[in-house]
Amino acid sequence: MIITITIATFANSNNNTTMNTNKQIKAALISVFDKTGLEPIVQKLNEQNVTIYSTGGTETFIRDLGINVVPVEDVTSYPSILGGRVKTLHPKVFGGILNRQDHEGDIAQMEEFNIPQIDLVIVDLYPFEKTVASGASEADIIEKIDIGGISLIRAAAKNFKDTVIVASVNEYETFLNFYNANNGSTSLQERRLLATKAFHVSSHYDTAIFNYFNTEDDVFKISVEESQTLRYGENPHQKGIFFGNLDMMFNKLHGKELSYNNLLDVDAGVNLMSEFKGEDPTFAILKHNNACGLATRPTVKEAYLAALAADPTSAFGGVLFSNAPIELDAAEEINKLFCEIIIAPGYTDESLVKLQEKKNRIILIQKQTNVSDIQVRTCLNGYLVQDKDNVTDSADILKVATQKQPTEQEVKDMLFASKIGKHTKSNTIVFAKNNQLIASGTGQTSRVDALRHAVEKANSFGFDLNGAVMASDAFFPFPDCVELAKNAGITAVIQPGGSIKDELSINYCNENNLAMVLTGIRHFKH
Repeated sequence: MIITITIATFANSNNNTTMNTNKQIKAALISVFDKTGLEPIVQKLNEQNVTIYSTGGTETFIRDLGINVVPVEDVTSYPSILGGRVKTLHPKVFGGILNRQDHEGDIAQMEEFNIPQIDLVIVDLYPFEKTVASGASEADIIEKIDIGGISLIRAAAKNFKDTVIVASVNEYETFLNFYNANNGSTSLQERRLLATKAFHVSSHYDTAIFNYFNTEDDVFKISVEESQTLRYGENPHQKGIFFGNLDMMFNKLHGKELSYNNLLDVDAGVNLMSEFKGEDPTFAILKHNNACGLATRPTVKEAYLAALAADPTSAFGGVLFSNAPIELDAAEEINKLFCEIIIAPGYTDESLVKLQEKKNRIILIQKQTNVSDIQVRTCLNGYLVQDKDNVTDSADILKVATQKQPTEQEVKDMLFASKIGKHTKSNTIVFAKNNQLIASGTGQTSRVDALRHAVEKANSFGFDLNGAVMASDAFFPFPDCVELAKNAGITAVIQPGGSIKDELSINYCNENNLAMVLTGIRHFKH
């Protein structure tokens, strides 16, 4: 098993290196695929009388600015060959980048072979990830595996003591700030920072290529470029950072920034609500990653009120999700509740005005974006990696284990409850009735405790459990749970089965006129 997890966030500071030797930039090699933002740098280098070497389209771009540029071919005496696959791969280029300016042997060989000094390298890489994402042919994808660019980046970054590397358009502003502040030179500290960022670029690029080719289950690599520093982690004394691009998932319309705990709740809600995609209006209220209310109704307003009824106490400060656009009538009801976040596929203008009355309330539109099918968590001195639980219980997999057959509505309610149970912390028991979460027992150390907790919650909020159904995320090793459920009014039970003592629970159901169905699929969530 090989696991590589690469995430990046950088500060403009150095590590233990205390030397601060400034180097004047006298010559630069510029070769980029994307010319965006390049002109100000080229103009500034020209003002400082820096010799600029370049190739291909970049050379043309610079020349069209009216700035002198030396073709790399004039240095190497070789043209670009093999359809552009080989341009800069030459000792006179890499010698100019990699030479150690305080090393007598290097200085002598630079003179012997007439190698020009290169103090600055600005290069980017072919857009491999974008090409893969576009659905291009494998031949086109292969051509977007950069060879010269990645080599230039690694060479210049390795020799940061003498050479500046700018490996991404994202670092243009950083470099210009350094360059202008130092009147055409850079410090060792600044060069090391840019080298660190360059190695991240090359590492991320190689990871993307590897993941495209990799078909082995026992090799896993992640590299994430975007990051967002959070106010703090799970608690104020903990540092928190989110690695990823939230803008790809949500449009933020209002409110403060998402916190670490907000993000965990949002993630739990996104996963839960994916079970109800395309269904009738469904509303969920989450607290500490678990649903404390969820209902499906003809309108969003009705769904919200039914979800709220399940546990109005826990709903305070919760995260709200709707699978349908929110209109004014629903917004007026929602606005009566203090909630941290509201997420929906859309809002009417009137509803948005109403919901924005709370200054800090976060209002998001969820985009149609795929999320990872892999789950990763730290564990001891390593990582646990698993497939996401993408199995949703459906009517066609149900096996009726009892003499009594469940009614059509009971089957609907059991599947409804099973969806919720799948996304609730184990051990869990979920009660549902008429497409409404009635109560749940979550995160208990025993299934009996989870059931008792659910019964207590249902009773405390005035629900009649007669005719309700029960879902369990795992099997019943003893009949005590179905006995407690029967005494509370439950009439049908859905569970995975698989215990060597399944017959004990099934026999109890047969003797007490309960219906039980088995799914054969466990949904633990730790």
